[in-house]
Amino acid sequence: MNSSVALDKKESVAIPQQKKKGLSYYIRLDYMLYLMLLVPIAYIVTFKYAPMYGIQIAFKDYNIFQGVSMSPWNNFETFRQIFSSPQFFQVVRNTLMLNFLDLLLGFPAPIILAILLNELVWNKFKKISQTVLYLPHFLSWVIIGGIVTQLLSPTGMLNSLIGHMGGQALPFLTNKFAWVATYSLIGVWQNAGWGTILYLAAMTGIDKQLYEAADADGAGRLRKIWHITLPGIRPTIAILLILQLGNIMAINFDRPFNIQNNLVMDYGDVISTYVYRVGIQSANFSIGAAVGLFQSVICLIFLVTSNFISRKLGENGIW
Repeated sequence: MNSSVALDKKESVAIPQQKKKGLSYYIRLDYMLYLMLLVPIAYIVTFKYAPMYGIQIAFKDYNIFQGVSMSPWNNFETFRQIFSSPQFFQVVRNTLMLNFLDLLLGFPAPIILAILLNELVWNKFKKISQTVLYLPHFLSWVIIGGIVTQLLSPTGMLNSLIGHMGGQALPFLTNKFAWVATYSLIGVWQNAGWGTILYLAAMTGIDKQLYEAADADGAGRLRKIWHITLPGIRPTIAILLILQLGNIMAINFDRPFNIQNNLVMDYGDVISTYVYRVGIQSANFSIGAAVGLFQSVICLIFLVTSNFISRKLGENGIW
């Protein structure tokens, strides 16, 4: 009897609940990681968020001597000015056209190269090939522009060689359509090798037993690529495609600026060079800010739309 009462008393004793751990506990637990995280956070806040203060320049009659806060508001007058300019819609067309060609030619190129590199058996040759393919990415567009001019100009090395062989010089940089093709192919050459890194990393996550099972079934290389490799890297392809579609209105300044010339400005003038010429060189900073804001909004719309479509089709998204 007494023993049963003692057991009941023990069972009735309440178990103390653990105190909920706060944010400070986890910071103390992994303080070194949080300290390392401060550097990229400081970079993003300083160079990404802080400059957003200048967005209001797009809605002001900005004067460099009055500053951002003291310049008078002009509401949407700057946007009316750029939307009434035929030149603005020309540079928008050129930007979309060149970026679409980059998407059409440049997006599949690193996938194909990564598959080819993954199929190489001789590791030494594979490493040499990777190094050769990565090197163009580390060249600045100033250097590439100089090389292109020396090689492909009407008096360049390639046309001189063609002339010595009895041929006629080709207008690589003076004909509008030839310039567009040259621009796109140079972009593929410069970026394709570097883009293979992500796809090769994704391929390392594919289960090797799938390839062994395919070998046991007598599958050839093409069948293994189609049924194992490509499905294995499909999530990576989907995410990178979404990100590239999100940048369909964003274009590098250095690339067109260092290759274009007055003969091809109808196709070579893009948003970034337009902002440089009209916004910075002409000191019309309100127009530069308005064009940049318009460009960012269009990129955001493309990004959200492409991510939504990707999720609806059952693929991965960036959120």
